[in-house]
Amino acid sequence: VQLVESGGGLVQAGSSLTLSCEASGRTFSTYAKGWFRQTPGKEREFVATISSSGSTIYYADSAKGRFTISRSNTKNMVYLQMNSLKPEDTAVYYCAARRGVTTGTATRDYDYWGQGTQVTVSS
Repeated sequence: VQLVESGGGLVQAGSSLTLSCEASGRTFSTYAKGWFRQTPGKEREFVATISSSGSTIYYADSAKGRFTISRSNTKNMVYLQMNSLKPEDTAVYYCAARRGVTTGTATRDYDYWGQGTQVTVSS
């Protein structure tokens, strides 16, 4: 499985941004997906996760109410809609896939990672 993120950029606080992650591989629909983010000098942190069917979703507290994760198994895509962005959301955002149908909130739960896309939120 290969994952390629897109959609990052520089935006002002309060703006919205949608990240996309395109996955290759025939088993995409059977893998749970997640979004993580990382800033320099810090560990990669969990943002959101979605089960293979899309029926189960979890968010980090920092993302609840502002971010929405979704997926399209027919398009092999997973998305992260981010609203009301804050400067503290600035990070490199990574898409991840795990060989399992259930969600995961830890980096060790995931088997495949994208290269990341930079999101910068100015105040």
